[in-house]
Amino acid sequence: MITDEQMRERLKAAKPYTLMILHKTAKNRDPGRDKIVWEHGRRNFALRDQGLLPIVCPVGDESGVAGIGIFTTNAEETRKIVDGDPGVRAGIFTYELHPIRGFPGSALP
Repeated sequence: MITDEQMRERLKAAKPYTLMILHKTAKNRDPGRDKIVWEHGRRNFALRDQGLLPIVCPVGDESGVAGIGIFTTNAEETRKIVDGDPGVRAGIFTYELHPIRGFPGSALP
């Protein structure tokens, strides 16, 4: 059982991150989108390697959400990064940002 004291200690370790929710637009069906989305993915891998985007999760349903990402940067810096994304620049994606807190060391199994 987790005690109140253990919870307080763990909560002290929480750090700020930025959650990005990536949305598809009507341009997501345009010819040539595959090449742009490929470069979007390449950039995500590079951002991950740089430690800026440790969590990247493409969404594979028909909801209109293309994916989510968790950035280690604040919202202002994240906006600058995402505004440079090839898919965002091409109008294939839009996004929203949310400040969040997370626990260092959290990982997907």
